[in-house]
Amino acid sequence: MTEPDSAAHDELLRLRGSIDNLDAALVHLLAERFKCTEQVGRLKARAGFPPADPNREAVQIERLRRLSDDAGLDPEFAEKILNVIIAEVIRNHRQFIED
Repeated sequence: MTEPDSAAHDELLRLRGSIDNLDAALVHLLAERFKCTEQVGRLKARAGFPPADPNREAVQIERLRRLSDDAGLDPEFAEKILNVIIAEVIRNHRQFIED
């Protein structure tokens, strides 16, 4: 087995550091997003709105697909991620109604 290229190793570490920073940013952005959706869920519960809004979800999915396409991200992948987020938001909203 050959010795790893020192410059390639340094570049690998630099790229991994960038990935770690981006992962941290994603976590913080998701936390902020869920703080907002928590407020929405509490408002919906107080006002008697249903926990899910299929029309809003469809608009958001289409919007995200366009944004993803513009950014060079696979829209199918982005939609999968948003669907996971939406499912968690709805689960939280249902919990506010039950409480």
